[in-house]
Amino acid sequence: MIDYKYLAYLEGFVTEKRKNLFKKVLDKRTRHFTVAIEDLFQPHNASAVVRSCEIFGIQDLSIIENKYRFYASRKIAKGAQKWLDFNLYNQINTNNTLTCIDELRAKGYKIIATTPHNDSCVLQDFDISQKSAFFFGVEKDGLSKDVLDNADGYLQIPMVGFTESLNISVAAAIILQNVHERLEKSDIDWQLSNVEKDEKYLDWLEKSIKSIKKIKAEYYSKISS
Repeated sequence: MIDYKYLAYLEGFVTEKRKNLFKKVLDKRTRHFTVAIEDLFQPHNASAVVRSCEIFGIQDLSIIENKYRFYASRKIAKGAQKWLDFNLYNQINTNNTLTCIDELRAKGYKIIATTPHNDSCVLQDFDISQKSAFFFGVEKDGLSKDVLDNADGYLQIPMVGFTESLNISVAAAIILQNVHERLEKSDIDWQLSNVEKDEKYLDWLEKSIKSIKKIKAEYYSKISS
């Protein structure tokens, strides 16, 4: 339950410009699409994917760590990680890839493997009406066999040169820009619900106030006395 009185109280510590920016960005946020990245080795690539997700309205990002630990560089991500919700899959002696796939599928997502191989759907033909989780894989080897074998579909970016694949961060940016632009032109119900917007708005207000712990304690002390 959202404490709307507490939310209104916090608004007094944030400028009108900041509050309006939050609301403007929230109108473009979506959970219709989500992204999962599997075992990215290079921090600059992981950070760039995070940045692209934030820029193109993706709210949730799943991180699979079977081999390599995820790290988002503040310098490259430009603080984008602050505004996203991360789901980490990094349990020992567990196939974190399959766990991630199962959980996303349980939430209604189609598992879409991004790959230039297999019988891939080209980006411009991708059906944006389906709730989809785009999986991106490790730089050298691509997605694991677990993703490829369990995917509901495959997606590729059309290329006309000799090189068969794009850098993962570039591929993610191209795909997310394309599908978000098409979503905005569609009649699909892709935006966050009003409750979800309020939850994120409250979260972002708290993250924007440096002395939030003290302010929060003072607020609840006042209403309990």
